[in-house]
Amino acid sequence: MNVLKRNNVHVAGRGQQTLLFVNGFGCDQTIWRYILPALAEHYRLVLFDHVGAGLSDTTAYDPDKYASLQGYAQDVLEICEQLELRDVTLVGHSVGAMIGALAAIGAPERFRRLLLLCPSPCYLNEADYHGGFERADIENILAFMERDFVEWADSFAPLIMGNPDRPGLSAELIHSFCQNDPAIARRFARVTFLSDNRPDLARLHTPCLLVQCAEDLIAPLEVGDYLHRTIPAATLVTLPVSGHCPHVSAPRETLKALEAYMAA
Repeated sequence: MNVLKRNNVHVAGRGQQTLLFVNGFGCDQTIWRYILPALAEHYRLVLFDHVGAGLSDTTAYDPDKYASLQGYAQDVLEICEQLELRDVTLVGHSVGAMIGALAAIGAPERFRRLLLLCPSPCYLNEADYHGGFERADIENILAFMERDFVEWADSFAPLIMGNPDRPGLSAELIHSFCQNDPAIARRFARVTFLSDNRPDLARLHTPCLLVQCAEDLIAPLEVGDYLHRTIPAATLVTLPVSGHCPHVSAPRETLKALEAYMAA
């Protein structure tokens, strides 16, 4: 298997330091386009698509491999190996943040730091943990996706994106969702929403920036606080914005947070 073809890997930028971008659920590498121009002058940018999204090779999808987020983390490490990447700054969004964290746990020698946007290790509420969703809520979301993936995208993208006064942003996310292979996307959603990576966090020793939004339906503030307490080398920044995709809805604020951390 050609790893670069499998994940539709692209390399851009002119810098020496490498930024590796890991997309969230339902998104391909184009989701980063609002922040890339400002970074391309100073960094080498590595972008890719998860198998089943964007222009990835969907024939490479293995239900057993991708039955957990570890399979997606393995892809990240295979890309790093293929491109001989070291001292990497990984930028991950949503479930991509947790995939990146698992990759850093698996091969910490490859990563310099992690910049994690709206991460969540577990979306389910428990007695001593607030993930944002009851189990029945998640099962209803997944059942909706099974019945009609396109209708689910039309309904949920505005909730995920937030910013109802800017409907064009939700339209972009809907378009992104609908570029996915629906069957693979439904399986990926189940893995995403039902994974619990909290036990892994104590083994994450790579320095992390946690960027959360003040109003986020998918990853509420309690999740950011939990991650900040649990990850040994974590810094938490809360952006005064709404939604789950700040690199799309608030790119300037997101860039400012990322660049400040990298410059420190």
